[in-house]
Amino acid sequence: MTAYVITDKDGNDNTIVADETFVKQAYPSSNGWSYKLYVEPEKSDEMKEGEKKMEARVWRDKELAETDAIAQTPDFPNRDKYLTYRQALRDWPSTSNFPDTRPTLG
Repeated sequence: MTAYVITDKDGNDNTIVADETFVKQAYPSSNGWSYKLYVEPEKSDEMKEGEKKMEARVWRDKELAETDAIAQTPDFPNRDKYLTYRQALRDWPSTSNFPDTRPTLG
């Protein structure tokens, strides 16, 4: 499927995802409709970096959530490793290697 920008006779735009055959049938030019292929705008480096950081934080939050029970279980095997890992996860956003190098469970 492809995205198209559909323009009505008043100049209002809507974007839909459909195949071209459907678009031609549903929005005929004889009724004042026009359409063009939707091209996603290029993202700036700043936007790309922001998305990368957001994805890293989502991953980090998931890792913290998955190890919550371990951190609260005093007799869990290798608990100290998990506590160190969790601290590294919390500290990670303030380090120079964020978001490029993820902390690992050592």
